[in-house]
Amino acid sequence: MVKSMTGYGIAKGQVGNLVVTVEIRSLNSKFLEMNLRLPGAYRDKELELRSDLGKQLDRGKADVNISFENNDLAKRSTVNKEIFAAYVEEYKSLCKEYQLTDASMFETILKMPSVLNAERSEVDEEQWLQLKALVNQSMNHFNSFREAEGKVLEREICNRVEAIANAIPILETFEQARIEAVRQRLQKGLAEIKESNSVDQNRFEQEMIYYIEKLDITEEKVRLKSHCDYFMQTIALPEANGKKLGFITQEIGREVNTIGAKANDAVMQRTVVEMKDELEKLKEQLANVL
Repeated sequence: MVKSMTGYGIAKGQVGNLVVTVEIRSLNSKFLEMNLRLPGAYRDKELELRSDLGKQLDRGKADVNISFENNDLAKRSTVNKEIFAAYVEEYKSLCKEYQLTDASMFETILKMPSVLNAERSEVDEEQWLQLKALVNQSMNHFNSFREAEGKVLEREICNRVEAIANAIPILETFEQARIEAVRQRLQKGLAEIKESNSVDQNRFEQEMIYYIEKLDITEEKVRLKSHCDYFMQTIALPEANGKKLGFITQEIGREVNTIGAKANDAVMQRTVVEMKDELEKLKEQLANVL
């Protein structure tokens, strides 16, 4: 079963008296890269949440954003008047000394350390369970998206592998003609040599057999067909298996390259080029498979 590393899921609901939105999105990456953003009140739950999310995300560059609407934590913020007053005096003194405007004084001072005291809201277990339920809901939508994208990817990937496997019989139609052409070339060269030198016919036959064996691609064709069959069996398994499919694709690539090196025939080389083109497209698509 193929799942895409690209995914998107969103869930919105009530946690206590707050409206919470959980949004998960991901792109392809060799490893898991998670960027988790959540309100400060839940920072002590971050490690637990990261662990739960990591098990389901598996791989990919993921952004998880948990945001609160109508957050009453901001309303509980109070101004430390003594510190604020001290900053005002210092600010006015600097403005007077350096002839600066104080138009933005209020906003600037509010951003200074210790001016605002925000009450920390304790998160009870019931609210935490409600939040986790929203995260799971968002993750379910996210996984459904991945599976739907994966079905599209699977069809494309299978078409590429089938195209490579279907090229093997095409190679075979040219293979015998290629060997015969090599034999004729060697015999012609032998005839030219005989005019001036004596040639050991037995030695010549041995050399020709050795040369033809070096051009033989029977073993490569058998292994390539076996790798393609194994690929199709693996992609049909229920678990996500992008890494394993990548390893099998590497083996397919080795056999295609060896066939290309041994082909020594223009017509066969064109078929090998088409196989390599399908192989590159296959690699690009596998880069987004979970």
